[in-house]
Amino acid sequence: MSETMTIEVQPREETGKNANRRSRARGKIPAVVYGGGKESVSIEVDRKTLVDMMKGHGGENPIFLLKLGDKDRHAMIRNLQVDPVSRQVIHIDFQRVLLDQKVRVSVPVELVGTPVGVKVDGGLLDFVTREVHVECLPGQIPKHLEADVTNVHVGQHVEVRDLKLPEGVVVLDEPDKVLASITHGRLEAEAEGTEAGQAEPEVIKKAKAEA
Repeated sequence: MSETMTIEVQPREETGKNANRRSRARGKIPAVVYGGGKESVSIEVDRKTLVDMMKGHGGENPIFLLKLGDKDRHAMIRNLQVDPVSRQVIHIDFQRVLLDQKVRVSVPVELVGTPVGVKVDGGLLDFVTREVHVECLPGQIPKHLEADVTNVHVGQHVEVRDLKLPEGVVVLDEPDKVLASITHGRLEAEAEGTEAGQAEPEVIKKAKAEA
């Protein structure tokens, strides 16, 4: 489940490209906080502090307690702008959240176990859907959802309905949406294709003889 991470933020007195560039030069990340029925607020976050927090969290939907002077507000990251060259975060959009009101987020899917279709039948695992949309309270957001593929054979698949859901978490995707499937191995598929390719000329040859 999501853990709340407290981080000190500072107000941004100036906005715009030049001001943002100066902010980044000081080791800060320009950001904005919006939503919750209140006006948007321009802030900046210490880059190193945020990066260290994110590394320690290990989830994709962390809940932050933003402390601005004597005020604080729970928020989630809704958008990250990343520099295409340096790959550093250059701007963050925070959305205010209330801990007693449900939110909708995307959560990663993790496959558990080695499919019998791969281990015994020589099939290939096709990981089709790697994240799903869920609705729950901010404090109940799972870091990931697990789908057990241990007993899946060649030609079978696992669906959204097969996910293990923690209490209070509802999946918004269709229950029959495929998460992963086991297909025939490449060598077997090529062999079948070769056999099919050899059979066709024989049929044509026979038909010409009869004509």
